[in-house]
Amino acid sequence: MSQTQPPEDLMQYEAMAQDALRGVVKAALKKAAAPGGLPEPHHLYITFKTKAPGVSGPQDLLGKYPDEMTIVLQHQYWDLTPGDAFFSVTLKFGGQPKRLQVPYAALTRFYDPSVQFALQFTAPEIIEDEPEPEAEPEAAPPTGDEGPKIVSLDQFRKK
Repeated sequence: MSQTQPPEDLMQYEAMAQDALRGVVKAALKKAAAPGGLPEPHHLYITFKTKAPGVSGPQDLLGKYPDEMTIVLQHQYWDLTPGDAFFSVTLKFGGQPKRLQVPYAALTRFYDPSVQFALQFTAPEIIEDEPEPEAEPEAAPPTGDEGPKIVSLDQFRKK
C-alpha cells in the first residue's frame, strides 16, 4: 500500500483562520474599551507568550512569567487601547499599576467563562537569544614574582 503525501497548503488556510479568530479577540477588546466597559457578567482571560516579538511591559513583571502570562479583564483595568496589530492595557499587579502591550500574534488563548466561549491559537515561534560563545582562555600570566596572580572566576559561575 503506498502512502501519498497530502498536498501542500499554498493558500495557508490555517494561518488565515488564526488571523480571523484573532479578529474576534480584537472586536471583543474594542467592546471592552468602549464607554461602560465590559457588560456584566462578561470577563476575559487572555493568555500570551511573554517573549513573543512586540510584547512589552515592566521587566520585573514579565520576568516572573518567562513563557506565558494570563491577564484578566473584568473590573479593574484602565486605558485599554485595542489597535490594529496589538492592544495595550494598564492592570494592577501587587497593588501597582503596570502597562502592558501585547500583539495579537502573541496570543495563545482567549476565554470568557461567563458564556463558556474559548479560542486557542497556535503559539508564535519564539527565537531565543543565542548564548554568547565562551571566550578563549587568555594566556596565563608569567609565574613567579614578576606579575600578579590572576584567578579566573569563570569556572565558578553558574551556567
